[in-house]
Amino acid sequence: MTLANYIKPIAAKKTITSRSILKTMGFCLLLFLCMSCGIYKFKDVSIPAEIKTVRIKFVENKARYINPQISPKLTDKLKQKVVGQTRLRQTNNDDADWDISSTITDYSFSTSAITGQQVANNRLTVGVHVTLYDQKNDDTKDFDISRSFEFKGDLSFQQAEAGLMDEMIRTLTDEIFNKLFSNW
Repeated sequence: MTLANYIKPIAAKKTITSRSILKTMGFCLLLFLCMSCGIYKFKDVSIPAEIKTVRIKFVENKARYINPQISPKLTDKLKQKVVGQTRLRQTNNDDADWDISSTITDYSFSTSAITGQQVANNRLTVGVHVTLYDQKNDDTKDFDISRSFEFKGDLSFQQAEAGLMDEMIRTLTDEIFNKLFSNW
């Protein structure tokens, strides 16, 4: 029996339709996508294995203009992000492996765009100095972050602060986290 004679009865029993081909191709594509995609996490990007605990101190505000809401909100958000996205355990003890302290050094308001005789846009700039003390290696790293937030010129400073607060906290927290743990 030749190969052609063997295949004819099998092909006669099962008719291949374009619909079944599309289903098979769709299944293969879905399977490929599921296998090739991964969930990428930045957990523990650059945390040495011997570091287990972290103490995050209250963010001090030493800027000329002090917004009383920003320090507690920034402190809480940073604690949540570190605990939620790393393997580090938060502690308030003095013997934490890493000690993180931050200070708001700049909180200023300036005009960023003028149209005719009117202020079109204003800018709120927030600067934060962060210190990471590694008690295991007796090493200190300092860095500064500064971010500007634009707002319309017809808003008062208080209105702009209220409207920008969530964005400021989220952006500053992300910047601090990235500097601490992934050095981006």
